[in-house]
Formats: sequence, C-alpha cells, structure tokens
Amino acid sequence: MTERAQHRQTSKMRKILRGAAVIIGAFITAYGLEAILIPNNVSDGGVTGLSIVGSQLTGIPLGFLIAILNIPFIFLGYKQVGQSFAMYSILGIASLAFGTSFMRHVPTIIQGDTLLVTVFGGIIIGFGMGVTLRNGGALDGIDMLAVLLARKLPFGTSDLILFLNLFVFAVVSTVFGLKGAFLSGIAYYIASKVIFTVEEGLSGSKTYKILTTKPEVMVETIRDRLGRSATYNLVEGGYSNEEFKEITCIINRLEDSKMKEIISEVDTYAFVAVYDVAEVKGGNFKKRDVH
Repeated sequence: MTERAQHRQTSKMRKILRGAAVIIGAFITAYGLEAILIPNNVSDGGVTGLSIVGSQLTGIPLGFLIAILNIPFIFLGYKQVGQSFAMYSILGIASLAFGTSFMRHVPTIIQGDTLLVTVFGGIIIGFGMGVTLRNGGALDGIDMLAVLLARKLPFGTSDLILFLNLFVFAVVSTVFGLKGAFLSGIAYYIASKVIFTVEEGLSGSKTYKILTTKPEVMVETIRDRLGRSATYNLVEGGYSNEEFKEITCIINRLEDSKMKEIISEVDTYAFVAVYDVAEVKGGNFKKRDVH
C-alpha cells in the first residue's frame, strides 16, 4: 500500500470514528431529555427547547420538530463554518431526532427531586453535546445564529446566546410555568459548563509568560523540576527601553501550583502572565513527573 493510499485510509477511518462519536453524543443527549428533563417538566435551551415546547403544545413528535427547526441553522453553519461542520451537524441533529423518538417511552430514572433533575439532567445532556462538539458537529443551531448576529450587531457572541436563550425560556414558561423555566435555565447553565469541560478536556494546559532578571536560572529550574522546555523571546521595555528575555512555557493544569512555587523561589518580583490553552499538539509535550 502506498503512503498516499494509507493516508487516505487513515483519514477515512478518522472520519468514521468522528461520525460514530457524534451519533453517540446525540443519543446521550436524547436520553437526558427523555429520561430526566422532559418527564419532570424541565426543558433545554436553544432550538431543542423551542421544539420541546412545540411538541407539548401541538402533540407533534419532538424528533420531527428538532429536525425541521434546525434546517435553517444547518444551512447557516454550512455558510459560516464549512461543509464538514454542516455534515457532522446534520448527522448529530438527525441522530438526536431519532434518539428522542426511540427513547420516548424509556423509564424516568429521577422523578420529582428538582435538584437531582437539574443537576443530572444538565450533566448528561451537556456531556452528550460536548462529545458532539468535540468531534466537529452540533446538536443545536442557536449558537450559529448568535455568531452571525454578533458580526452585524454591537454585542458579543456570549451576550447574544444569553439573550436568545432568555427568549427561549420565556417561551418555556408558557408551557412548564415559571418554576419549569427557572429549572430549565439552571439545567442549561450546568450543561454549558459540562460542554466546556468535555471540549477542553479534563486536564487542559496553560501558557506561562515570564519576565525575570534571572531567565537562565528560571528556565533551568523549570526543566529540572517539571521536565518542561521553554523558549525565549527578546522584548524591550516601553518605558525603560531595556531588553529582556521573555520566557514562554506550556504546562498542564496539574503542574500549575508547582510552576508558581518555582517562580516564587527563583524570582519573587518576576512579572508573570498566564493564559488558558485549548489544545496542545506536536513536539514533546507529554505528562511529566512533578518533583
């Protein structure tokens, strides 16, 4: 087998695995909706929330409404993000629609306890949505709408997502009442946090940028005690015009407290800026022993 053919086969297998993960994420979300939230008069946000309200008012199957109402947003995703994202989103939304229909009569695993309903319901649907997003798809179109509106209005994407979901929960209150809408908002908030965790990964990484009068000692200590390499950038002070060696080092979150300890020991007066890193690939970035 030639290298090109092998690469093509590997790429095809990767796409199949991503598609399978999108389907699994959609079914997990469907289970959270049908086995926890909906039987307890709690909804989700976004297009799914509107679909739940529409299903309760008209008797139309939830899966059908999820599929129909998301069509304009799939087209929007294709225009704004690309073909691959649109295809995985179609797969995810179709799987969610089928999953809610298939699981419509599954036994309710939690009944009546509002705290457990909102917490576990939010965790399950958030995990399912996070798995789908991590693999290149989406289960709800309201985020795509917020991205488009943010380009045309003087508001941030997160502000628009919040505003659009306030409208959704206002609609939810007409069916599930104010209590149901309030619980739906809590479940949605929990789900959004779980989605972020699943997308980012449980460990995550951080970038440290350090300005110190002892750059060589700092880099050597970081290498000896964390096993991490670092890079230098020559920077110039805007006021003093003095040149410094700015140290850049990427670590995982488990090493964060040790990194702060090292910086404090080497140079108490070092200037430090820390950034969250969504993903690190390549090089020799691996989990190291901390000592």
